[in-house]
This record gives sequence, C-alpha cells and structure tokens, in this order.
Amino acid sequence: MVGRHLPVFCLAAWMLWPDILPAADKDPAKKEAQDAFSQDLKPIFAKYCVGCHGGTKPKAQLALDAFKNEESILKNAELLDKIQEKIRAREMPPQNKPQPNEAERKVLTRWIDAKLAKLSQSGNQRDPGRVTIRRLNRVEYNNTIRDLVGIDFHPADDFPSDDVGYGFDNIGDVLSMAPILMEKYLDAAERIVAKAFANPQVRQRIVFRQPTEQTKIDCARQIIEQFVFRAYRRPVKSEEVDRLVGLVTQAEAQGDSFDRGIELALQAILVSPHFLFRIELDPQPRNEGAIHSVNDFELASRLSYFLWSSMPDDELFEQARQNKLHEEPILESQVRRMLKDDKARSLVDNFASQWLELRNLKAATPDPGLFPSFDESLRSAMLKESELFFESIVKEDRSILDFLDADFTFLNERLARHYGAPGVKGNQFQRVHLTGDQRGGILTQASILTVTSNPTRTSPVKRGKWILENLLGTPPPPPPPDVPELKEGKELTGTLRQRMEQHRANPSCATCHQRMDPLGFGFENYDAVGAWRTLDGKSPIDPSGVLPDGKSFKGPKQLRAILKEKEEEFRRCLTEKLLTYALGRGLEFYDKAAVERISHNLAQKGNRFSALVIEIVKSDPFQKRRGKKG
Repeated sequence: MVGRHLPVFCLAAWMLWPDILPAADKDPAKKEAQDAFSQDLKPIFAKYCVGCHGGTKPKAQLALDAFKNEESILKNAELLDKIQEKIRAREMPPQNKPQPNEAERKVLTRWIDAKLAKLSQSGNQRDPGRVTIRRLNRVEYNNTIRDLVGIDFHPADDFPSDDVGYGFDNIGDVLSMAPILMEKYLDAAERIVAKAFANPQVRQRIVFRQPTEQTKIDCARQIIEQFVFRAYRRPVKSEEVDRLVGLVTQAEAQGDSFDRGIELALQAILVSPHFLFRIELDPQPRNEGAIHSVNDFELASRLSYFLWSSMPDDELFEQARQNKLHEEPILESQVRRMLKDDKARSLVDNFASQWLELRNLKAATPDPGLFPSFDESLRSAMLKESELFFESIVKEDRSILDFLDADFTFLNERLARHYGAPGVKGNQFQRVHLTGDQRGGILTQASILTVTSNPTRTSPVKRGKWILENLLGTPPPPPPPDVPELKEGKELTGTLRQRMEQHRANPSCATCHQRMDPLGFGFENYDAVGAWRTLDGKSPIDPSGVLPDGKSFKGPKQLRAILKEKEEEFRRCLTEKLLTYALGRGLEFYDKAAVERISHNLAQKGNRFSALVIEIVKSDPFQKRRGKKG
C-alpha cells in the first residue's frame, strides 16, 4: 500500500529510470520502448524526482533502485495503479515542490495506462473479472416480485438494510445472508403467494389452466414450469420441476386442494437460492481461470438488473432463448428499448441516488433557528428537482456534461421561491429555462448543497470532497487521526474562509485542503440549504479561488465552466461509477483498460448517456467472466 505521504510521482519515475535497467534487449520493440523512455520521460524525472529517493537514505524509506527492469515493475500492478491515481489526483509531487506541466503529466500517465492495459490481459484476452454470487438486494427483490407475480407489494421493506460497498448497495461482496433474513424470506413467500391468490386476475395469470381429475399432474407441471422459468431467470431442468410438482401431489395426498399444492410450490420457488441469488456458473468441465462469455440468460439478467433493478421481461427472455442477445445490433436495440421503459426509473432511484448521495438528504438536519425556511415540503422539492433532472438526461439522451452545467432544471413554486426564481406557480414541477449566473447543473441544486453542508453552516471541505469523489474521480485520502475538527469558538475568528485558512495552517492538513477547499469555496454563495447569498454574517462572500492546476475563478459560474473543461476526468469518473454499479463489484487494476476504452468511445459519440450505457454493456467486464482459480 502506498503511504499517504509517499511521493508516488517520484516512485513512478524511479521505477522506470533507464540507468537502473539492464542493457537494451535486441528485441526491436523493447529497444524502441527504451529509446522513447530516454527521450521523453528521462527529462521529466531528472527535473522533478531524482533528488527525492534512492541511495542509502531514501525518503519515506523507499529504495527505488530495487526495481531493476520492466519485469519487476509489472509484478506490482496494484502499486502502479495507485501511482496513477496519485498523479491524476495531483497529490504528487507535493504542492511545495516544482510541478510538471500538463504535457509532462500526460507522458507519464499514458505510459502507465499502457502498462496497466498490458497487465490486464490474459494471453490475448483482457481479464473481465469475476462477480461474486449476488443476493438480490431489497430494491431488486421488491421489483422482481412486482414483475414476477404481478402485485405492487413491497415485502422487502421489512428486511434488514443492505450493506454498501464501493458506494452502492448492489455489490455482491457485501450482500451477506444473515439468519434473520432467511426467516424474512419464508414469511415474505407466504404473504406474497397469499396476496397473489387473493387477487382473481393475478391468480388467473399464474394458474392459467384448470385441471380435471385426469390432468392434475400435467396442469401442475405446466403452471410450475412457466413460473419457475421466470423466477429462476433461466431454463429449468426436468428434475427441478419434478421436485416442485411433488409438493402438489403431496398436498393432495394430505387432503389439500390443487390450489393449495400450487401455493406450496410457489412458496418453495420464492425461497430457493436460484430465485434469491443471481447465479452465474462456469462451464463444465472447468478450466481454472479461463475467460468465457456469460450465456444469453445470464446476460439478460445482467442487463435487466443494471437498467431496471429487476428481472428480465418476456422480450429479453425470448432473445435469450434464441441465443441472439450477444449479437451487437440486438443488444444495442434492447438497451435503447429498456432505457425508454418506465422501469429505467430505477437508474434514478438506485444509481443516481447513491452516486449523487441524494439518499443522505433524508437524514439532513439544518438548524431550524438558522434556516427557518427549511421544511419537509422543501426537502421533498429538493429531491424531486435532482431526480427529474437526472431522468431528463436519461430519457432525452442528453450529454453527460449537462450534469456539470445546464441551462434548465425542474421547479415547483416552493423550490422556485427558495431559489428566488419568478414565474413558477403551483405544486406541480415544470421545466424551467435558467438565466443568469446562479444556477446550472447538479452542483447548484439545493439537494447537493444541503447534503454537503453541516447543520449550522456550509462546509467547503465536504463540498470540495464531494466534487473530487463524485465528479472528478480523485478522492482525497482520509484525514490523519490526530487532526482536530475545525473549531467553531473564539479561537478561530472571521469569516468561514478566514477560519479555514487558519485551520489548514497545520502542515498535515494543507496538502488535501489545497485540493478540496478552493472547490468548496467556489460555492460559498449558496448557504447550507442551497439558497443564494452574498454575505457570510456581515462579511461579503469571497467565492474566488485557484485550483492546483493553476486555473483561477471568481465565482460559481466560472468554476462550473472550469469543471466542464475537465470533461475527460468527469467522463472517466462517471464511467467508473456506472460500471461499478452495472457489474456489482469494485473495479480492479485490470478494469482500467475497459474504463479507458468506454470513456474514449463515449467521447466519440457526443457524450450521450445512451452511449455510456451501450459501451458498458458491450465491454468485456459486462459480457464475460473469469473462471474460478484453485
């Protein structure tokens, strides 16, 4: 693990230093690579890094001359990945040292990108990773019951909360199975089936054949086959159906009705691991670590739980039956169809709400004495604005850059009054064209501004950190354990900006705050509930700042423009977030090549949201799977 203060930019330089590499190989490709290093990279390292490490007393006790050649570098891919993150985050070289210019940084980052891309390959194939068997989370369970049974019932609302990993609650590694959850599943299965059979229309869809004395077994088999195929989201074996039909005959032998037997079979299906988990199997006989494409039914489930947080519909099942879903034109047409479906609302409810941290708005507690205008109707309106805004980008297939700055939003009268926007009447939300400098994009929406504030005041640190984590993909490291919180008493006086400047005079605070604070102060014109202001107490707001790359701004409009110029970083960040959500696992170093390829293709397609989804769905990590090793 690279230490927090480890100068990894210098580490990267030494790892590649030509003087400690063996003589050039006769291989022309290797010689060309070494020549390129000597001509392009050596001057950068000599200028910024050579004096930091090596010799008998290297800084941070890091002896970089242990890396003798490229082979030794490639043995530590995770370290190389960390180096790349630090360079892109501008944590290295330290801010008090001379800084490479943008061209010099790109030389190094592109070299590392190329090496990581090479490392991500297994033979001629890139490692697509391996997703842990995944339990349906609470949202997926509710939605699947809705689409499977046909009743709008939310039994999982009573289940224990799902754990979160990598920012999302659909990550296989953290979706554990507590004993109490099994009890909840048993109870839910009984209640679901009872509600279904109490509704004549729903019951008729499930029990679509009425048996005679001679056709009971045949009817039971057909009813169960149709239901279990959809519940397990794959073709079922005859022995699986036989066991379930056995429950019907057993019930009849005990004097129960045909319907009661079917109810018992359906309950058994709803507590089966094949329903509760998304299971993907390796081909048999198993070739350890072999890379293979998931089958069409597994791909259908990957698609539906990505875009709908629910099971596949009949059209996806039909394409899977015909083994056509892997065909690129078919796949792309299905994605576009699914994005237009109302069930794509789950991208708002589940992806956007976690990426943008909108779920935290429910727990926000602005001080009622300081912010008397904040109430539950305003909280609800804040959330609705952001949801409608995200949904419009999906439904209208707009550019993802609209997240950073846009000339429209959605307001009702309550929120418009909060923003000081005239001409909006009534409780219904309407699309509003924005004029002036105050609003534009998600960063100026009250929901985001509120969840990144403290109860009594704004927090430039939280706002800056939010931007780094969720828009630029360069999160700061956790603060050292011995650093105190910003004091609020008489020890620190003046405006919040002045108090923060006194706080970060602590050397252990300065490095990270130099990245976070300017971004946060750029939005100081918005108070802790997102209302526009020009004063902090009696002092004028100073929303100006200078970013680590030297770009300066005088207010939120200029800062939004600068952030929009960082489209490459934002495109990569959003790609990483959505790919993590789509796969249900954290990204590893071997996913970097896929992220770069998706991001590059997205730029070529005008940054359209549908293009991002399609490129993810076409990627190896989404369509393939590495076999189990060992």
